[in-house]
Amino acid sequence: MLRVIAIDGPAASGKSSTAGKVAERLGWVHLDSGALYRALTLAALDQEEGAGGRRKAAEGGERWSEQRILALADELPVRLVLVGNVFRPEVAGVAVEEAIRGERVTQNVSVVAAIPEIRTWVNTQQRRAVEGMEVGGGSGGVVVDGRDIGTVVFPEAPLKVFLTATPAERARRRLSQRGDAVDVELVRRESQALAARDAADSNRQVAPLKAAADAVLLDTTALTLEEQVARVVELARARFPG
Repeated sequence: MLRVIAIDGPAASGKSSTAGKVAERLGWVHLDSGALYRALTLAALDQEEGAGGRRKAAEGGERWSEQRILALADELPVRLVLVGNVFRPEVAGVAVEEAIRGERVTQNVSVVAAIPEIRTWVNTQQRRAVEGMEVGGGSGGVVVDGRDIGTVVFPEAPLKVFLTATPAERARRRLSQRGDAVDVELVRRESQALAARDAADSNRQVAPLKAAADAVLLDTTALTLEEQVARVVELARARFPG
């Protein structure tokens, strides 16, 4: 049976960076579930703008219905492709890893990810991707990160880790990643934005953000990226010996 490490946590807690480096250290495959939600959001935004629309998802009404987005996912298509040891998102056969990290996608992805039918579609794609690795005799395991991996997508994962950090620390990390000046006022505003997203993710009816009952909680506020990677690798080697 394919081995799975599920890494969950709120925005800017270091999930994707940690998962990617853990997978690299173990020689496993990395799957970032957020990339697929972002790819769907990018596809919807591009189609809307191509048709002359300029409204954000939150203002889009029926334009952002699950039927429209899922139709795009099938027609384009939107999919995950295993490239080396990383699952990469593609839209209409084009790699979009860089495009999905832009601010317009970041501002709208929560709206898309909150739609129950979209979550079901994404979860199905992730399971198929991992099952395909198993059938194809791929790498020894996969590290998957997201917000409901250990609770919904792979509840049977032998190792679940839930990363946390204070909103202020997460704000500093996000600002640094964007190359913005990290001053008190910017940190305050970004902290508020992250706290609002935490509340929305934690209180949604479908797959709310929460730690699985058997997850290892890891507060990364005072940890460097290397330290949190080392901690998860240590847990993985204890759980998956040999």
